[in-house]
Amino acid sequence: MRKRAVIFGLPISLFALMMVSILASLLIIIFSFSFSVIIGLMLFNGGLYIALTRMANNPQLFHIGHPFPKIISNKRNSDFKYE
Repeated sequence: MRKRAVIFGLPISLFALMMVSILASLLIIIFSFSFSVIIGLMLFNGGLYIALTRMANNPQLFHIGHPFPKIISNKRNSDFKYE
């Protein structure tokens, strides 16, 4: 079985989401002058990292349903009667 690429324990897509969050946090920190905002963003990023690693390790938590139908048909779904 092929292994997926991971960075810091996260798949590439979740790692990219984490990096976007960190970059947005850095922009907010640069333009804010409040120590509580800095602490709040650090806690938010830490919580996001914990949530993403748990989601990556236990993917059935967010499994909603089947993405594809069981039967694929070319039959038109129309209410018109041609007879």
